[in-house]
Amino acid sequence: MKRTHIIALLFIAVLVASLTAMLGKGFSRYDSFESSYAKKGKEFTVVGYLNKEKAIEYDPTIDPNKFSMYVIDERKVEKKVIVLKAKPRDIEKSEKIVITGKMKGDVFEANDILLKCPSKYKNREAQANNGNDI
Repeated sequence: MKRTHIIALLFIAVLVASLTAMLGKGFSRYDSFESSYAKKGKEFTVVGYLNKEKAIEYDPTIDPNKFSMYVIDERKVEKKVIVLKAKPRDIEKSEKIVITGKMKGDVFEANDILLKCPSKYKNREAQANNGNDI
């Protein structure tokens, strides 16, 4: 076996070991409130849904770029979330919410929010079923 073959085999072995280690940790960009609580001060992206049984606090006369709500993440942990943006229209109809921010005490302070609105996708599905292009 040539010296270059040995070096190539070692490189491949290191590459496979690195990929295996990365897969063990998972490639998910999303975390839960628990992990963001454990690593306070670090920014996380959490996926969850709005707790519709609790009110959304928003008063644009006091601060139009701030509202709060309660979000339940995928591990069923509920946290109060303060979003430092204007309240998106139809947030109550959203199916899922993706928030990016940090834990501050027991409150998750988000600086970005994305909504998955089911009506948006239902219209596209209806068009696709009728044979129309999206």
